[in-house]
Amino acid sequence: MKESTKNTTKILFICMGNICRSPSAEAVMQALVQQKGLENEIICDSAGTIDYHRGKPADARMQKHALLRGYNLSSISRPFEYDDFENFDLIITMDEDNFQQINWFDQRKNYGTKIRRMTDFCGAVQVSDVPDPYYGGNQGFENVLDILEDACQGLLDFIMTKKQ
Repeated sequence: MKESTKNTTKILFICMGNICRSPSAEAVMQALVQQKGLENEIICDSAGTIDYHRGKPADARMQKHALLRGYNLSSISRPFEYDDFENFDLIITMDEDNFQQINWFDQRKNYGTKIRRMTDFCGAVQVSDVPDPYYGGNQGFENVLDILEDACQGLLDFIMTKKQ
C-alpha cells in the first residue's frame, strides 16, 4: 500500500471472503481514482470478515466479469485486522452482516464514524446491500458491478466534497 499523508484518504472495502465484492469495489474505485488523477489522494484496499480465502486471488468468475468492464482484480484476499481501524479513514461494508461484524470488532465504539455501508453512496441504484454473487450465476456478478460502479462514484463525490 502507498504511503499516506495527512491529505490522503484511505479506504478499506469489506465483504465476507474478500474474493468477490470487496476486491471488485477496490478495483472500481481505483479505476475512478486513476481517471481523475487522484492516486496520491485516495488509496484503496480490501479485506474480508473471515480468513478462509487468505492469500488467494479474487474469484475467477468475478475477475472475468470485471475484466470485461476494464477492471483488474489483482488484490489478494486477507482478513480484516483490528489495526485496520487505525490505518484507514473509511471502512466500507458490502452488506448488513459485514457492517454488524465490523462494528462488533469495534468493541470500545471508537471507530463508528469510519464504518459505512457501500450502498449509502448509491445514487441511481437503490438497494440496501451489495448482494454476494458467489452462487448467483453470471447475472449476479454483473449486478454487483452495476451497484459498485454507482456507489463508487457516489463515494468519490463524498470524499471530494469533504476535502473542499
